[in-house]
Amino acid sequence: MNLGNLLKIALKALNNNKMRCFLTMLGIIIGVASVITMLAIGQGSKNSIKAQISEMGSNMIMIHPGNMQRGGVRQSSDDMQTLEVADYEAIKENAKYISAISPSVNSGGQFINGNNNYPSTIYGITPDYLDIRKVKVKEGDIFDEQDIKTAAKVCLLGKTVVDNLFPEGENPIGRVVRFNKIPLTVIGVLEEKGTNSMGMDQDDVVLAPYTTIMKRVLAIDYIQGLFASALDEAHTDEAIDEITGILRERHKLNEEADDDFEIRSQQELSQMMNSTSDMMTVLLACIAGISLLVGGIGIMNIMYVSVTERTREIGLRMSIGARGIDILSQFLIEAVIISVTGGIIGVVIGALASWLVNMVAHWPVYIQVYSVVLSFAVCTVTGVFFGWYPAKKAANLDPIEAIRYE
Repeated sequence: MNLGNLLKIALKALNNNKMRCFLTMLGIIIGVASVITMLAIGQGSKNSIKAQISEMGSNMIMIHPGNMQRGGVRQSSDDMQTLEVADYEAIKENAKYISAISPSVNSGGQFINGNNNYPSTIYGITPDYLDIRKVKVKEGDIFDEQDIKTAAKVCLLGKTVVDNLFPEGENPIGRVVRFNKIPLTVIGVLEEKGTNSMGMDQDDVVLAPYTTIMKRVLAIDYIQGLFASALDEAHTDEAIDEITGILRERHKLNEEADDDFEIRSQQELSQMMNSTSDMMTVLLACIAGISLLVGGIGIMNIMYVSVTERTREIGLRMSIGARGIDILSQFLIEAVIISVTGGIIGVVIGALASWLVNMVAHWPVYIQVYSVVLSFAVCTVTGVFFGWYPAKKAANLDPIEAIRYE
C-alpha cells in the first residue's frame, strides 16, 4: 500500500472523529503556544537588558575604594579614602586602553527652587562622564575645564528634577537652584533616559564639577570613585589590568598585599543579568514543555482507543493482504497529523499570545526562529514517540482474532 493511500485512510479516520481529534490536538496546541510565548518573553527580556546595559555603556569600568584591613580590623569600603585626584590624573595620562575617565563624588540632599523642592542626588564629575555613561545634553551646555578649576557653582539637571522644580514648564537654563544652602546656576538640561533594567530612574540626577562637590558640598580631599570607558568592549580586560597596575604602583602595594580598591565592569553585570535571564527562560520553557508531554500522552491515549475501536477493521485489512508495516504506518501517520496540525495552530496562537503580552502588559517579547523550528520538531517526535506503541500493537494483531473481536 503506497503512502498516498495510507494518508487518505488516515485523514478519513480522523475526519470521522473531528471532536475527539480536536481535543487530542488541544494539548499539543497549548504546549506549543506556551513554549513559544515563554521563550519569546525570556528572549525579549534578555534583549531589553542588553540594550539598556549598552545605553549605560557596555565598555564602562567602575573603580571604587575596596575593603582592607587596618590594625587587624577589616574596614568597610564606605570608610576608605584610598582614591585620590592624583590617581585619576595618573590613569588619564598613562592608561592606553581607556578612551575616557572621570572622577565621581556624590551627595544626597534637597534641591529648592522658590516654593518647589525635590530630594535628589548630585554627582560631581568631569565632561568625560557624559560620554562614558552615554548621557547627552538636551538644552544648554556642559561645564568646561575652567569651571572645574574654579569649582564653579553650576549644574545640569535631569528631566525628573526639572519636572519637580519647574512644574509650570519654565525654562531652567540660567535659573539658580539651591542644593541645601548652596546656590547653583543651571547651565544645561539632560536628555531623558527613563528607567533602567533595575527600575532606577536615570533622569533623577544632577551633575556638577567634581571639584565643586568636593570643596563646597562635602569638604573632602579624596574621590569616592572613578568611571572609565575602555577603547571598546573587547579591550575591557586589558583596561582593567592596566588600571590595576597603575593603582597598585601608586598605592605602593607589594605583591602579597590585597588591592585597596575594587574594579567592576559592565561585562560582569551583563553576564550576571544574562545568566539570570537564561535561567528564567529555561525554567519557563520547562514548565511550558510539561503541556507538550501531557499532549503527547493524550495522543497515545486516543490512539489506544482508536486501535481498540477499529480492531475488526484492522483484521479485515490484514486478511485481504495489508501487511503489518501498512497498519503501523497508517496509525503513525494519524498520530503525526494530529501532532503537526496541533503544532501549526499552536505556533499561530503562540505568536498572537506574544503580541498580546507586548501590547497589554508592555513586556518586551522576541520570537526566535529556533523556537518555532524546535516546536515543530518536538511535535513530530511527540507524534511518532507516543503513536508508535499503539500503532505497533495494531500491527501485531492476529487477523483471525481481530475479525472475531466485538
